[in-house]
Amino acid sequence: MRIHPTMHADPELREVARRVVWFKPPDETLRDEVFFLNHAMVWGDVGDTRCIRRRYSDDQLRHALANAHPGVFDARSWHYWHIVLGVGPVPPLPRRGFAKAPSLRSG
Repeated sequence: MRIHPTMHADPELREVARRVVWFKPPDETLRDEVFFLNHAMVWGDVGDTRCIRRRYSDDQLRHALANAHPGVFDARSWHYWHIVLGVGPVPPLPRRGFAKAPSLRSG
């Protein structure tokens, strides 16, 4: 899900993006709503949480949880947001998968 273009101009949202995803420019972070919200839900402070709750609906936050990027959430944040958003039962954390290596055996 892509973030609405007007969100890029929101100075408070850009500041949240800068803080919670310190390894990318805010404009790049804000291009991917799920990526941004996942990081804000884990790394955001109380003010950041207030900011995203004012700008995003519970359905948008649930969408970000349902499509969470593997490796972003810790167990505490994962459970917290599922409880706050009324999503249950809490599923296992998203995990990175590994592609199955091709067999080295020859025919």
